[in-house]
Amino acid sequence: MDEEYDVIVLGTGLTECILSGLLSVDGKKVLHMDRNDYYGGDSASLNLTQLYRKFRPNQTPPADLGRDRDYAVDLIPKFIIASGELTKILVHTDVTRYLEFKQIAGSFVYRDGRISKVPSTELEAVKSPLMGLFEKRRAKKFFEFLQGWRDEDPVTHQGINLDTDSMKAVYEKFGLEPGTQDFIGHAMALYLDDDYIDKPARPTYDRIVLYTSSMARYGKSPYIYPLYGLGELPQSFARLSAIYGGTYMLDKKIDEIITDADGKFVGVRSGTETVKAKQVIGDPSYFGAGAEVGDGGRLRVIEEKRVIRAICILKHPIPGTDGSDSVQIVIPQNQVNRRNDIYIAMVSSTHNVCAKDVYVAIVSTIVETSKPELEIQPGLQLLGSIYEKFVTVSPLYMPLSTGEADNIFITRSYDATSHFETVVDDVKDVWGRVTGKDLVLKQRNPEEAEQQE
Repeated sequence: MDEEYDVIVLGTGLTECILSGLLSVDGKKVLHMDRNDYYGGDSASLNLTQLYRKFRPNQTPPADLGRDRDYAVDLIPKFIIASGELTKILVHTDVTRYLEFKQIAGSFVYRDGRISKVPSTELEAVKSPLMGLFEKRRAKKFFEFLQGWRDEDPVTHQGINLDTDSMKAVYEKFGLEPGTQDFIGHAMALYLDDDYIDKPARPTYDRIVLYTSSMARYGKSPYIYPLYGLGELPQSFARLSAIYGGTYMLDKKIDEIITDADGKFVGVRSGTETVKAKQVIGDPSYFGAGAEVGDGGRLRVIEEKRVIRAICILKHPIPGTDGSDSVQIVIPQNQVNRRNDIYIAMVSSTHNVCAKDVYVAIVSTIVETSKPELEIQPGLQLLGSIYEKFVTVSPLYMPLSTGEADNIFITRSYDATSHFETVVDDVKDVWGRVTGKDLVLKQRNPEEAEQQE
């Protein structure tokens, strides 16, 4: 391992794999290492044996769950927004050719003690129990306003300035009820809490337009999901990196982050081997308080919040979802007297992630109390009978520095959002700091890629 690299990447989570893929395409010499013997890190998809080994080391999977190889259970539940930023990266890098996607059948929201489908057509909107007749008319005017907005045409603004007026002011202009505001802000704009209401309306406008354009793309729901689980995503970007000369080492323990007298990054030690590079990018577990890596006792990340996730194996679809084989359910915080929303993501054998007639539902939220499992009860109760449940509480780490001073660039933990938009924000942010330029997505030359394969 005497070679010197431009960049060493630690951890094969999705964020790290996207970055190593993009850096390799950009001509950088990349070495990618992971202490695990599988791709994906925190964003991996595990088979049945791996799942039980992780959560119940002394227990073997029940025989009636079927074959080990039928399972690819996500550790972190997220869906891909059809018109979102991750989709753009997948298309621009041509990584889509390694993946097959299926649509998520429905998006639901919890309101007044029951779940209702987020309308995906005008007919569904008319029939929806989420709003009364007069409120539907007001909501229709609100959505027409959003769809008709043109920055350059003041006539479409109706006296509103999206960059200075708060979202609260926009809701009030159209006379929308609190329940409707909840539904729009949390089930469509996908905010985790209500902090957005007092901020300028532009980001919320962008989020709602993204949701509605994604919904229009395929109907049913705005989400797509890769067959064989989310673990396919980091593997596909790893493959992209390899095509462009990236080197991968799995099952490689990282013993020390080496820095020089000025604290700048020099290399990484694994056992008796040391490899040098100009820069290092890594997930927080390689630099955090709990990291098993020698780093001179430096504190490089801070715990911002914690997130609880319950992976639940069901033998039936979620009640009240019309037998859907896959759903997202948002429980807005106001509905259950919380500060943060609760999310439920469910997939099934349709997505090649579990055996036939088995469903995998993951309930998650930001931890607010000393009893996290009680906090997800409203979500667990919606699932009906739960065959098996695996619960984790994970810290959400954020880096303490930008990395530009010491060439050590640390990514963020995967947050509680139900989609990948914040992951792409992190990718763009780290890319900018590592390369000193904005991420501009260029279409790859397919012939060139074929030759390199």
